[in-house]
Amino acid sequence: MAGSALSRVPDVQIDGDGVFKYVLVRVRGAGAPAKDVVRGHSWAEYHADLFERTAEELARHGLSCECLGGGRLSHRPQERKIHVYGYSVGFGRADHAVTTEKLKAEYPDYEITWADEGY
Repeated sequence: MAGSALSRVPDVQIDGDGVFKYVLVRVRGAGAPAKDVVRGHSWAEYHADLFERTAEELARHGLSCECLGGGRLSHRPQERKIHVYGYSVGFGRADHAVTTEKLKAEYPDYEITWADEGY
């Protein structure tokens, strides 16, 4: 059951345009392997807001999670570009290389770059 619930969790959920905070979250189900997911939205004032809402949504499906870190995304759909950068004061810097690979799978026709610089 947990494996099925885990497989239904989208790898990436981000806003369609703009600059916003994101978190990299490891999702677990009982007896199932974990998977990492990216969540980024402009409504979030803090990275913790993103994580808390994600944790609440996952808990309703019997899944648990931990925040691996955060950063910012600059999503420019007109140019087909996403840039991953920065860090979360509360959760630390996410592994932007992992985030970039998740985004490339979701947006295969985009140019996706990352840097550790910037906030």
